[in-house]
Amino acid sequence: MVAREQGGGTGTPSRLKPPESHIVRGGADQAGRELSQLNNGRVHKEEEEDDGGVTIDVPEERAAWSNKLQFFLSIVGYSVGLGNIWRFPYLCQQNGGGAFLIPYGVMLILEGIPLFLVELGIGQRMRMGSLGVWNTIHPWLGGIGISSCIVTFFVALYYNVIITWCFYYLFNSFQSPLPWGDCPLVPENGTSNMIPVEECEMSSETSYFWYRTTLDVSPSMDEPGNIKWWIVLCLLLAWITVYFIVMKGIQSSGKVVYFTSLFPYIVLTIFFVRGITLPGAGAGLIHMYTPKVEKLADPTVWLDAATQVFYSFGLAFGTLVAFGSYNTPNNNCVRDVILVSITNALTAIYASVVIFAILGFKAMSNVTKCLEHNKGKLKLHGFLNSTNVTTDVYEAAFAAVETSNLTASYGMKTCDLQDELDQAAEGTGLAFIVFTQAIVELPGAPFWAVIFFLMLLALGLGSQIGILEGMLCTIFELEIFRKIRKEFLTGAVCIICFFVGLIFTTGAGEYWLKLFDSFAGTIGLVFVALLEMIAVIYIYGHKKFTQDIFDMTGIRPGWYWQITWRYLGPIIMTCILISSIVFRVIHKPTYHAWDAKKGETTELPYPNWVLVIAVLMIVAGVLPIILVFLLRRFQCLKLDTSIHQGAIRRIDTTASTKEMMGDVDLDEYHDLPTDDYQDDGPDTSHRIGKTFKMEVLDC
Repeated sequence: MVAREQGGGTGTPSRLKPPESHIVRGGADQAGRELSQLNNGRVHKEEEEDDGGVTIDVPEERAAWSNKLQFFLSIVGYSVGLGNIWRFPYLCQQNGGGAFLIPYGVMLILEGIPLFLVELGIGQRMRMGSLGVWNTIHPWLGGIGISSCIVTFFVALYYNVIITWCFYYLFNSFQSPLPWGDCPLVPENGTSNMIPVEECEMSSETSYFWYRTTLDVSPSMDEPGNIKWWIVLCLLLAWITVYFIVMKGIQSSGKVVYFTSLFPYIVLTIFFVRGITLPGAGAGLIHMYTPKVEKLADPTVWLDAATQVFYSFGLAFGTLVAFGSYNTPNNNCVRDVILVSITNALTAIYASVVIFAILGFKAMSNVTKCLEHNKGKLKLHGFLNSTNVTTDVYEAAFAAVETSNLTASYGMKTCDLQDELDQAAEGTGLAFIVFTQAIVELPGAPFWAVIFFLMLLALGLGSQIGILEGMLCTIFELEIFRKIRKEFLTGAVCIICFFVGLIFTTGAGEYWLKLFDSFAGTIGLVFVALLEMIAVIYIYGHKKFTQDIFDMTGIRPGWYWQITWRYLGPIIMTCILISSIVFRVIHKPTYHAWDAKKGETTELPYPNWVLVIAVLMIVAGVLPIILVFLLRRFQCLKLDTSIHQGAIRRIDTTASTKEMMGDVDLDEYHDLPTDDYQDDGPDTSHRIGKTFKMEVLDC
């Protein structure tokens, strides 16, 4: 990335038909000297004046996508992530089955697609990252980019831990039988007889491998335990992998997205073909998509749909703004938004079909095992002569035992397919416990385990690439970092993330991950997204943004876009934000800790000191917005020339910003000689204006 001149002006703008390009050097003396050096064969400035007066500088050397497919796969790989695999199917199951597709589709149209276009479109229009965009729209909004970067940092920390766990499971998949297929054996009371570990017998083979072998989990957050060296090594591998992918920005990551974006679809298709041929697959799909229309009357169902849409698109991370900024100015971003949105939704539905076909098979296998267990008990107590009997004979014998109230004493179990299908799981529980149990039942289990965890790795890396790109793009825009090579700065960020992430390698690592997921990446992101929409539609101006979209794509956004941008989108985002805050205030946050004595998880409240950390994370994600606003509003921090590739140039204001700009004291610049601001390049006599300086004053 290259440095960007900072400057601005007042008065009536000269209206040009965008884009009109010429060489710009001027500004304040120092800025002019710096820029003239950069212009010595290295930087071409494209200056565009909007009707509303925001001047946008476009560096010729700004990174760009190699081709259209690379951009599309990058944004699909970022948007289509782990949530499509382990969150969406759970929400469908819990919120009305097939009926959940109605609120999901409504929220996709009213919330997801409009905000998606806002971020992608404004990035493409201004050719800047998150920090530069919001400073350009209005200096008081400069904190939005910083807040987005901080929240993204928190999310990047724990997202790479999920990739770490995928690496560990992948390495353990290259053996037969799979290590989570059976309980480990230990000597019985010092004898030579080998019996299963008690903790494993009380839970399940996959639960034991997850909680004890992989995590060596602690009983609570107050007892974190030691750092687990095998997780540390996998975490180091995860960050090294991510570093080599993103160290040169889209020049390096753009080549990897061909794998991270396409491979998951290949694996899903393989699982789909295999899954629908398994016994019980039909029962799983019927259970999944049987509509429960009465659920639509529950407001929480609609809130869950809105929340899922928001997070599935990866909004407010700054990534979509950065990705959009690497596009050519005439790229059809409207078409891109619609195509990616449809791809995202269809992928979630497709993944749900695959997941529940496999889970239906698992449920059927569990019922079959349960029946074999009961038949063995019935034969042992003389109710059956053989375990190879018809269903009618078995049911008659079981009814006789039930009538005698002997089921408990005989150790009989209730074998019901519906009960098995009703056992809902999401997140790590679905991926590392439930689905791994289904894989064990498949012939050639190691093969299925390898491709499944390779798929999770591809999905995780695709999203992590986007998350880091959004954060790094913001960091690179800061003047203090512009002279540092991208590889070195990216390496420094990855090293910091690795050492901070060691907290997730302790026995309480999973508990910390759930905390970060619940607090660091929720309220802060929603607040940032709400302000982004307000900034573009009400401060930058919806008419100006509409014209920008038309100039870039030839498509003028109609009434649908206007209604969702100006009214419905902000209302939905506000509802999500308020409900998130109210829910956390009313319900004291809890987490599920592993009880080794019972072989199951128990719900525990977060310790008070942990809740303090949670609140500090939320504050850290929101505070920069407030601080930058106050510092610039009350002239403690003057407007600047030091935001790399984030010029704050204002020639005029929209009706929404006149009052805001009027509060900024610019009179002190009136007495400065205009020669200091006169561009000395060709054809720039009309570019006379004031440069915004950044300095901290005593308030």
